[in-house]
Amino acid sequence: MYLVALQMLMGDRLKYYGLIAGIAFAAMLISQQASILVGFVKQTGAFIRDTSQADLWLMDPQVRFSQDRVPLRDTMVQIVRGTPDVAWAVPLFQGWVRGKMPDGTTFTLILVGLDDGSLIGAPPVMQEGSLSDLHRDQSVIIDAGTAGKKLMMKNGGDRAMRVGDRFSIMDHDATVVGSYQKRESFFWEPVMYTTFSRALAFSPPERNTQSFIMVKLATGADIESARKRIEQRTGLKARTNQEFIDLTADYILNQTGILINFGMAVALGVIIGALVAGQTFYNFTLDNLRHYGALKAMGVSDLKLAGMVLLQAGVVALFGYGIGIGMGAGMGLLVAGSGLAFSMPWQIPALTLTAIALVCAIAAWLSLRRVFALEPAAVFKA
Repeated sequence: MYLVALQMLMGDRLKYYGLIAGIAFAAMLISQQASILVGFVKQTGAFIRDTSQADLWLMDPQVRFSQDRVPLRDTMVQIVRGTPDVAWAVPLFQGWVRGKMPDGTTFTLILVGLDDGSLIGAPPVMQEGSLSDLHRDQSVIIDAGTAGKKLMMKNGGDRAMRVGDRFSIMDHDATVVGSYQKRESFFWEPVMYTTFSRALAFSPPERNTQSFIMVKLATGADIESARKRIEQRTGLKARTNQEFIDLTADYILNQTGILINFGMAVALGVIIGALVAGQTFYNFTLDNLRHYGALKAMGVSDLKLAGMVLLQAGVVALFGYGIGIGMGAGMGLLVAGSGLAFSMPWQIPALTLTAIALVCAIAAWLSLRRVFALEPAAVFKA
């Protein structure tokens, strides 16, 4: 009987391929849009992941995401250093400032100032130069990945900014002494690193200068106890790297509408799959009612007929899902080098499989209602 069910399914090639195409398109849309959403979420925490040497980030309680600067009092770092179980604590400056190329072109950049002595908080991978070069006068290091897109020097022809180039930050001379590699970030402005004291000199003067305090705990220290002591002594909020990443992602998703937009796209994939597969599979069942009626007249039970319809739906779902997931992953590979956010963890194929199985199950259920209600005698009357 099950072989007959497969012959019925594949006998009408047009409807068979139409069913698979509808399911494949739905699976591709669901997996692709969900992967782009996950990619965006990961990109929102790129700066924190690149600056993960500390156990805790100390910040003003009003900070909403990683680039949200609420300055702290300069005395806070000394208070934290005097707290039990703290191995070290260093200030970190981060701010949006204006840069200017030698030809007068202006651009916005994110300037990060590292502790002058230790340079803690620097990006993990240097491409050119050395971190120690930041101790040279007017020095900064730039992101090698975005230099060719956002930092173009126009004197002598367009080219990417490189080591040795000079420009200005807030009307202060700056010299590129190195470049680094970073993760793709949700925030598109170029990120440049310098020392903490130089970042203050480059930036507009403020009474409070520290954006964050990075805290490393002593070996064996209990992070929750240390966190409570630090928060009680400073009145600030201490977050782990993951908590800071989650805070940033939640803010970006909820405040920019990204979650709603991609959620609607995923829902659209489910709806399209349900409509296309449901209608096509339902019509397929109607066209084969005479065969089901003949089988019922021959004594085939409703349970066996249900198994046949479910087998047909399962075959269509399996082939359509495999093609759709392959197309979604293939698109991800094609755009991997373009900077577009794309990440497909195992949960996305699992979610897509669940959605496709649900769609096909609903289509099969609608079809079975007609099969169960069919009177075998009606076949012979026709």
